[in-house]
Amino acid sequence: MSIDTGSMAPTPPTSQTQTTALPEPLIRFLEARHHDPFEILGKHRQGEQELVRAFLPRCSHARIVEIDEPLMRIPGTDLFEWRGRRGAVPERYQLEWTDGDGIEWSGYDPYCFPPQLGDLDLHWLGEGRHHHAYRVLGAHVYAVDGVEGTRFAVWAPNAERVSVVGDWNRWDGRCHPMRARGGGGVWELFIPGVTDHTLYKYEIRNRAAGSIHLKSDPYGQAFELRPGTASIIRRPGSHQWQDEPWMEARRNSNWLRTPMSIYEVHLGSWQRDEHGQFLNYRKLAERLVNYVTELGFTHIELLPVTEHPFDGSWGYQTTGYFAPTSRFGSPDDFRFFVDYCHQHNIGVLLDWAPGHFPKDDFALARFDGTPLYEHEDPRRGEHRDWGTLIFNYGRNEVRNFLLSSALFWLEEMHIDGLRVDAVASMLYLDYSREAHDWIPNVYGGRENLDAIAFLRHLNQVTHSQQPGSLVIAEESTAWPQVTRPVDVGGLGFSMKWNMGWMHDTLQYMSLEPIHRKYHHNQLTFGLLYAFNENFVLPFSHDEVVHGKGSMIDKMPGDSWQRFANLRLLYTYMFTYPGKKLLFMGNEFGQYSEWNVDVALDWHLLQDPRHSGLKQLVSDLNRIYRREPALHALEFEAGGFRWIDCNDADHSLLSYYRQDGNRRIVVVLNYTPVPRYGYRLGVPEPGDYQLLFNSDADYYQGSNMAVRGRCSSEPVPWMDQAQSIVIDLPPLAGLVLARR
Repeated sequence: MSIDTGSMAPTPPTSQTQTTALPEPLIRFLEARHHDPFEILGKHRQGEQELVRAFLPRCSHARIVEIDEPLMRIPGTDLFEWRGRRGAVPERYQLEWTDGDGIEWSGYDPYCFPPQLGDLDLHWLGEGRHHHAYRVLGAHVYAVDGVEGTRFAVWAPNAERVSVVGDWNRWDGRCHPMRARGGGGVWELFIPGVTDHTLYKYEIRNRAAGSIHLKSDPYGQAFELRPGTASIIRRPGSHQWQDEPWMEARRNSNWLRTPMSIYEVHLGSWQRDEHGQFLNYRKLAERLVNYVTELGFTHIELLPVTEHPFDGSWGYQTTGYFAPTSRFGSPDDFRFFVDYCHQHNIGVLLDWAPGHFPKDDFALARFDGTPLYEHEDPRRGEHRDWGTLIFNYGRNEVRNFLLSSALFWLEEMHIDGLRVDAVASMLYLDYSREAHDWIPNVYGGRENLDAIAFLRHLNQVTHSQQPGSLVIAEESTAWPQVTRPVDVGGLGFSMKWNMGWMHDTLQYMSLEPIHRKYHHNQLTFGLLYAFNENFVLPFSHDEVVHGKGSMIDKMPGDSWQRFANLRLLYTYMFTYPGKKLLFMGNEFGQYSEWNVDVALDWHLLQDPRHSGLKQLVSDLNRIYRREPALHALEFEAGGFRWIDCNDADHSLLSYYRQDGNRRIVVVLNYTPVPRYGYRLGVPEPGDYQLLFNSDADYYQGSNMAVRGRCSSEPVPWMDQAQSIVIDLPPLAGLVLARR
């Protein structure tokens, strides 16, 4: 079909006075409220004759190409008919017409093609068991009987009529109404000649109210750049993946016992070009991989790149659950990004937000004129704090939608894991609500049973279908067994952010050292529950916005002490049990809070204090990755032992990490007072080598003299049979190991 992209207002429906003599089905069709356009349009047998009918607004004349015979206008309407001998018109026929502006149009009639969706697909969609619903619903380019076009399919059970609109039909909802498939609420239409890169939406007429809703495709795999909101037809990705070695290793990995250090990134504000504009996914891949490799991180975690209309939401108010945002390029550009990371041994995690979605009229909200994806009752369906809507997890098709989204990113985009945002808001019906503003579950409790069932199913399916992939919960409460298997009563997540450890640690580090001895338990309390879950230690984006201050700004003291405190904090994190996560800018001590609208302050790296902090993070990453004692038993109590956790008066901590016969000793001094001749118990006799000193001069520390090697003595100390004597620098951490 030739496509005219000129802007033109759609022709208004034919007036009632013109159609009173027509049969009732034709009247309903002309009023754009008929649920089955195939009853009106296309080829129909009438005894020994055939009828071909087409709706062609603004048409002056039209013909059937194969038989070169004209269609005649039904007076007073934009319906055209041909009647003739049965068998004269082939099953697949073309129409040619000229509109009122003299523009010629031609193409196969969409209404001469049979249904394209299989009954089994429709059955699985209705039951919520179609794990790959994105392969069925949405827009898919392919050929039918040698004719290329696009099959559109959408779920809108409360619609009276659904149409596909786009540039090719001047966004006129009367031109391409879809057929309803059974009673499950799925509508479909194959439109020949409409293919790649074409903009489209769905025009939906609500059955009860007659209201009209213009919606982007929930299953759309590409969208135009905001502020535009149309979906874009895309062929299956043409990117040729080169990461099979990585994917094979992922399938066979034992992530529980391998090092995992995550660099959390917002792509739009990490770096920008010389004009302050966004970088393309391909350019980001090259720059980011080089930088992350230099720093020694194993993974990148992307703040949501799922399509979203508002930059200020950071991506968490998603409208395109199957589309990488067009801000940084095309879906294939994003595939290149992931592939490039994998080829350079960097994993990619994605923030994913199944807990809520925005109220934008063009997207999921009241999709067919009713609360479809959201819960109908605002006490369950609206998030008061965020001004967003909450998914109805009790509905098969909604669970199907979200599960399919998760598998789409893991399978089609080769994402290595999902960090599930705001899990606590999903688990509790009274989350952030007043006492009168929530509805208990069927047992009278506050637990959201539908959301719990969905999360368990999500984790079971993703882990079974994509072995080695990770699903990480941002969950801030004491909900039990978040990271334990579903079959023992857990939620089945791979890991969980350790929010309690993060809050306690940052609160302690914000104190002036003279006061820290009164809050010593904030450092030690976390070990009481450290192995109840598989924890990630997060210093994330949430801690450096909204007036919380940057990481360096949280630290007390003068400039030197602030940097020393931050070096000490990172030493503690990298030697503490749990996987590691650091938000961009934290690694070099950005002064200002994170601003989503501008790039990081890269000029700070010209200052030795900032470049020294960056070097410290790089060295800590390498020690963490090199030493199995620091990562092999992160989730097991046997990998950690206190040496002394009770020296609150001096604000000192010491412990060792172990794996097999290898033990790594850590001692941390949280005051600016050097400790000379400090006797430290050690787990075994021998010579102890200094592996790391956060006070070293190349990190811009005080460079206080510390012996690089010392021998143990048979002097029992701190419940250890042996001990060594060392000097402890101010506000610093030392890492040692027996030679």
